[in-house]
Amino acid sequence: MLEGADPAGVVGTALQALRAHVQFVFQDPQSALNPRRNVFSLVTQALEPPAQRVDPPARYRRAESLLAETGLPADCLPRVPSQLSGGQKQRVNIARALCVTPRLLVADEIVSGLDVSVQAQILNLLLRLGRELGISLLFISHDLAVVRYLCTRVAVMHRGVIVETGETEAVFAAPTHEYTRRLLAAVPRVAHVPI
Repeated sequence: MLEGADPAGVVGTALQALRAHVQFVFQDPQSALNPRRNVFSLVTQALEPPAQRVDPPARYRRAESLLAETGLPADCLPRVPSQLSGGQKQRVNIARALCVTPRLLVADEIVSGLDVSVQAQILNLLLRLGRELGISLLFISHDLAVVRYLCTRVAVMHRGVIVETGETEAVFAAPTHEYTRRLLAAVPRVAHVPI
């Protein structure tokens, strides 16, 4: 259910309205960004005519606000994706998704290609945005440590079917499905070697 409606049964203009409440952030930040557009254009693309009629000064203020919300300096606005790091590109993708103030943000493996310190920054950004903006997050990942850190509820899928759901800590502490138990058992353990 999304905004009180089952998306599977919604069609036409009602489906378009419902889609406005959902935004996606994809795994590969590079391929998700048009290399010919600058950051200003990328993050405010949803405000372009004819869909929206936002005057240029208001659009620029919105772009500055989105960059501030996602921890990017305003001097990134004229840059193109090739002038950004991987973490900055993913922040641009998140800022673009936030432009229309969604109710649900779907994040598909968005930290898997980033180094550990940048992963932590992006995860903390998502936690903060969820709290401050009231956005629900559907986080798709195979990294169980990241899932445990970020998510309050978890759904475990096996071959495209959800086999277990529950509060994250409860599922990690006492998994009920055999596949979940195998997943958790496969997580590498760090051996402490005396020096």
